[in-house]
Amino acid sequence: MTNQKNNNHSFEQQLFRMADKLRKNIDAAEYKHVVLGLIFLRYISDSFKELHDKLVAGKGEYEGANPEDKDEYQAENVFYVPSKARWDFLQARAKNPSIGENLDAAMDLIEKDNPDLKGILPKVYARPNLDKSALGGLIDLIGNVLLKDEGEKSKDLLGRVYEYFLGEFANAEGKKGGQFYTPKSIVRLMVEMIEPYRGRVYDPCCGSGGMFAMSDKFVREHRGKLVQERKVRRTDISIFGQESNQTTFKLCRMNLAIRGIDGSQVRWNTEGSFLNDLHKDLKADFILANPPFNDSDWSGQLLKDDSRWRYGMPPASNANFAWLQQMIYHLSPKGIMACVLANGSLSSQTNNEGTIRKALVENDLVDCIVALPKQLFYNTGIPACLWFISRKKSGNGDRKREGEILFIDASEIGYMADRTHREFSDENVQKIAGTYHNWRDKDGSYENIKGFCKSATLEELAKHNFVLTPGRYVGIKDEVDDGIPFKKKISGLTQKLSEQMAQEKKLDQEIKKQLKNIGFNLE
Repeated sequence: MTNQKNNNHSFEQQLFRMADKLRKNIDAAEYKHVVLGLIFLRYISDSFKELHDKLVAGKGEYEGANPEDKDEYQAENVFYVPSKARWDFLQARAKNPSIGENLDAAMDLIEKDNPDLKGILPKVYARPNLDKSALGGLIDLIGNVLLKDEGEKSKDLLGRVYEYFLGEFANAEGKKGGQFYTPKSIVRLMVEMIEPYRGRVYDPCCGSGGMFAMSDKFVREHRGKLVQERKVRRTDISIFGQESNQTTFKLCRMNLAIRGIDGSQVRWNTEGSFLNDLHKDLKADFILANPPFNDSDWSGQLLKDDSRWRYGMPPASNANFAWLQQMIYHLSPKGIMACVLANGSLSSQTNNEGTIRKALVENDLVDCIVALPKQLFYNTGIPACLWFISRKKSGNGDRKREGEILFIDASEIGYMADRTHREFSDENVQKIAGTYHNWRDKDGSYENIKGFCKSATLEELAKHNFVLTPGRYVGIKDEVDDGIPFKKKISGLTQKLSEQMAQEKKLDQEIKKQLKNIGFNLE
């Protein structure tokens, strides 16, 4: 599929390009904290002002309320912003040489009045390598360009901008960027397939929180009317996560706060989920994760007798099956999970990996495998796949599908968003997710499609020694016969090539003629 991006650059693209011009000689890895911190500050200031104005007006339920009472804001799940940290106060000082110190002080003030944000906000604005005139320009850019949008629309827009900027900074950072960001179209596909309407959502390596943000967006989009009518609450999903990189953890907490998502159960420690699982007793209804590919530094040698390795001891040289079993351990009796892994997880027979994979299949945990195309990720060219694990294959509202696994080969699907990165379009996501839902649903109209999808039995898997590579099962797509004889095709191609060569020769002669007219003779 060709590039489907519109020639008219989106609002987010234009804004990012303008912001990037102000970056000058600062690395993207450092600059992202400057920009994202300002977007966050603008967001919470707008949210505060919206409620503050209602409290000042004192109408209806706000009659007699004190606009400077922090409890009023806490009751509405809005961060209290002190006067010297409010956007209007700071933007008025954007051209002052002291603006860097003003911003760092503002972040300190906000953290003091909002314990949930303690240690989360960036205090990088007074650094000497940050040009203060460029910083002032960035404040004006973020401040002025969004003034037309009021209330909820403005906040949704800021959320979109934050998400887009995360992706662009990940792209700019390359391999390091992939450590905190999973491309949006992959996350969307995973969320659309497992449909986290209600329950506990868990990610043991949550990065900047993209899985949580997309789950929340899914609820709002698919149940928007019900949420508006208060028949269903956004709080019907609760999130649990863990991240070992403190810088990434801070990005995550801001990402969640900017969407009004409770991030109190998203936690950080340096050891990570294997050595120090901060949600030991959690049984999640939905799990979404993109763990590090083929991680050889996961301390497996220290965890040989761990109760999480129910289906076999993962090799110390590769954490792929440790991640899978970590998540299965936390999956509720009716839970479902989606996990991104390197393609090697589908076929490796070394270091006990083949034995673990066979045990997962024979225990009827594997629901679906999706082969992904190349160039989806910012940080690696390793081919990847999606594993879908389910504990509810016996029904629970779906079709009973014990002893079956759905294979989808999406390796040729998607379009090139730029010269190096591929994305899924909305139609691509619906095709893949729709195939899975049709296969899973009681009233679905699923059919095997050669070269794309196949519902395979355990007997078929056993014949392939429990290798789960989709291409082995879906086969090769049949070539469409256009009815043109082979000799006629060759003749047509030859004629086309001759015409092209003649045109090139004519163009070459015209170039030589024009050069000769200005004194350059190439004969």
